[in-house]
Amino acid sequence: MRLVKRHIDDNGGGSVTLCPEEPEDMWHAYNLIRPKDLLTASAVRRVTTESSSTGSTASQRVHTNLTIRVKSLDFDPQAGQLHVSGQIARENRYTKIGQFHTLDLELNRNFNLEKVIDGPDGGEGWDSVARAQLQEAIDQTRGTEAVAVVMQEGLANICFITQFQTVLRQRVEVSVPRKRTGAGRSADHDKGMQKFFSTVLDTLMRQLEGLLEGKDSTTSFPILLASPGFTAAGLLKYINEIAVSKGDKFLQDLVKRKAFLVIHSSSGHLHSLNEVLKSSEVLARLKDTKYARETRLMDDFFTMLRKDDGRAWYGPKEVETAVDKGAVGRGGGVLLINNALFRSQDIGTRRRWVRLVDRVREVEGGEVRVLSSDHESGKRLEGLGGIAAILTFPIDEMESDSEQSDEPGGGSEDS
Repeated sequence: MRLVKRHIDDNGGGSVTLCPEEPEDMWHAYNLIRPKDLLTASAVRRVTTESSSTGSTASQRVHTNLTIRVKSLDFDPQAGQLHVSGQIARENRYTKIGQFHTLDLELNRNFNLEKVIDGPDGGEGWDSVARAQLQEAIDQTRGTEAVAVVMQEGLANICFITQFQTVLRQRVEVSVPRKRTGAGRSADHDKGMQKFFSTVLDTLMRQLEGLLEGKDSTTSFPILLASPGFTAAGLLKYINEIAVSKGDKFLQDLVKRKAFLVIHSSSGHLHSLNEVLKSSEVLARLKDTKYARETRLMDDFFTMLRKDDGRAWYGPKEVETAVDKGAVGRGGGVLLINNALFRSQDIGTRRRWVRLVDRVREVEGGEVRVLSSDHESGKRLEGLGGIAAILTFPIDEMESDSEQSDEPGGGSEDS
């Protein structure tokens, strides 16, 4: 995401103008834009005019810039499309205040996001979480941390694993005849597998070329080949043969750097990617990435939860109580919170979690991890009510009002 202009007041009001340059930027925009914000972007409106002399009407589509007060967002992570709906907040020659419109944000087109804190329609402004999300969005060092091909005979799912989400880039399906026993009877199966490997490799190379376009030649990341049986190993053997026979320097460089890693998976379907990313071989290759750090934290949390030693708590009221007791602070305290909580329609709810984040980070001195709901670690946290904490010292029992919380997911392992 390219920052075009920024003007944020000390009190948290103000606006930024941003230009999304790649599909993942739409994910960042989705997290930055909240209900009640003012969003300005280019739009197409159908305008009907009436002739004063004849009374006839004519309709035409016009391009204009519209400002809406955000009410809802619809994000398609696979297509990288973001649709933002709301009521028009600033009148122009084609529209009136109060009319409803949906803005479709587009790549390489600027949009302006204004967060207002004053007046009846004011929100929470550019709070600490929103500012951190903005910095993540415009950070030029972020990017894809791994590429994965999850496959089985005739089926392959090519995915990009970024710092913030896992995106299915392409699905490959090729009909492969069944393997039959007997001399010469497996020839059709072998030809089918060669065609399958060729199609997967061609598709993968196109995706990699698009991914690396405009990036430094030293950019590198592991390419995970996962499958049940020997399909992934067969693809890697085919890749090595093609790299030699065709003299493709890019492919040869990937092989030389040992970018490809063969991993076992239970199936070639997309859901198997979760088990692949949790394998020890993959975590070792991704040990310094945001994804691996968050996976380790969630694993540590569940280990403590199973031990039931009073140092792992989850659920809104339980975690707030732990923070009130000073147990999520210096010396190992970690607040784990799902970024979906900051997209709540209710301003009070969003402010509640921002205050908790600020208190742990700035007052208690603990670590705060805002986990992406589009990564496996964030989905695991979502099953716990979206919020959990690793404590610096054990708390055996919560306050009675916390234990009877009507919020979903609250408690410790035996609650």
